Amino acid sequence: MGAAGRLTRGVAGAAALAVLAVGCSSVPAAPGNGVNGGQGERERGNRDGQQGKQAPRTELVGDGSTAYTGPQPDQPEPGRLEPGRKPPQFVVFSWDGAGEDGKKLFSRFREIGRKYDAHMTYFLSGVYVLPESEAHRYRPPGRARGASDIGYLKDENVRATLEQLRGAWLDGNEIGTHFNGHFCGPGGVGSWSPEQWRSEIEQAKWFVKNWKTTTGWKDLEPLPFDYDRELVGGRAPCLEGRANLLPAAKEMGFRYDSSGNGTQVWPDKEGGLWNLPLQQVPMPGRSFETLSMDYNFLANQSGTVNGDPSRRAAWGRQMRDGLLEGFDRAYDGNRAPMVIGNHFEDWNGGVYMKAVEDVVKKVCPMEDVHCVSFRQLVDWLDAQDPAVLEKLRTLGVGQAPEDGWETFLAAAPSAPASSPPSDRRSDRSG
Repeated sequence: MGAAGRLTRGVAGAAALAVLAVGCSSVPAAPGNGVNGGQGERERGNRDGQQGKQAPRTELVGDGSTAYTGPQPDQPEPGRLEPGRKPPQFVVFSWDGAGEDGKKLFSRFREIGRKYDAHMTYFLSGVYVLPESEAHRYRPPGRARGASDIGYLKDENVRATLEQLRGAWLDGNEIGTHFNGHFCGPGGVGSWSPEQWRSEIEQAKWFVKNWKTTTGWKDLEPLPFDYDRELVGGRAPCLEGRANLLPAAKEMGFRYDSSGNGTQVWPDKEGGLWNLPLQQVPMPGRSFETLSMDYNFLANQSGTVNGDPSRRAAWGRQMRDGLLEGFDRAYDGNRAPMVIGNHFEDWNGGVYMKAVEDVVKKVCPMEDVHCVSFRQLVDWLDAQDPAVLEKLRTLGVGQAPEDGWETFLAAAPSAPASSPPSDRRSDRSG
């Protein structure tokens, strides 16, 4: 939906590329890996938007656009990794923009997630639940009232997006934020102050919490979550403005940020938030790597959303194989969580969507692989012994322990209870 991703090596000049803007596994866990199936065996909510039988109560919030319906269905229960155990392989599939337009890709990937038991993170752009007739309610920092570089959805697509958000949460997925107007480049989010970021976050939340007021659709049922509790992370447009975003996000209750540019190593905290960046992955046949996102593969291939039709299939295979190579070196190496970002798009005939689908089908059913949301990942990270995570961070990209996991993660004294998790600043982010 929004063009994303600061471009990396081998993309000279592509930063100016004009892109059309529109946008866990519960297989039995190995003993001691700290991942339990949680509610996977319980009845899930009806995925067309109806609340499941086990919802304890419904407490309407604000104007009734949202409601607290109890704990989210189908969530794993994180535990500590036992000494000598190989860490589980986490994979996070995330989507920037996350609106349901005529391409119906939100609903398509919800179905794929259900089929392959993959929880995902949907980064909603707040303006996608704001009717264009109500655009004046949005006050973007440094821009005219109602301005948006990704425009607004038609009313029928706003309604469809609300339906998908409802069902996605009941499926066990996370609803994060891609903020609102997607302003990149000079004068955009990269120039915003912490105060301006706070305004943007507050507005993104307000649009979700007040869609009944802005749409007038009082007869529709509320979203089944309280967004003040649900929203714990996001990804900045074009991965810009992160330095001032972090303090604002921390102040507003975020637990992680995925706006960085990183590599496939175990994550650390920065500014009090888990730093879960997009990652450099191989680009088969090329001498450089690129970020794990559809936009970055496109920028290194066609440089346009409508490239040579005769080459499109090869471009899709290149993205699929690059992601799989990145997965393999983590799975067989340091077991660092893999982060993959995408948009709901049909660039170059939809080959990037097929590539992502192929990767989901391949990796999510594999042994000891857990396709999770960012929220589920940080739940697991927060449950771990900080000393164990610190040791995992000593492993480089694709590096397996020389003497095996049993020796590498043998029982060792835990970090003192009074010691906070490491929060050193990482130089791996863009």
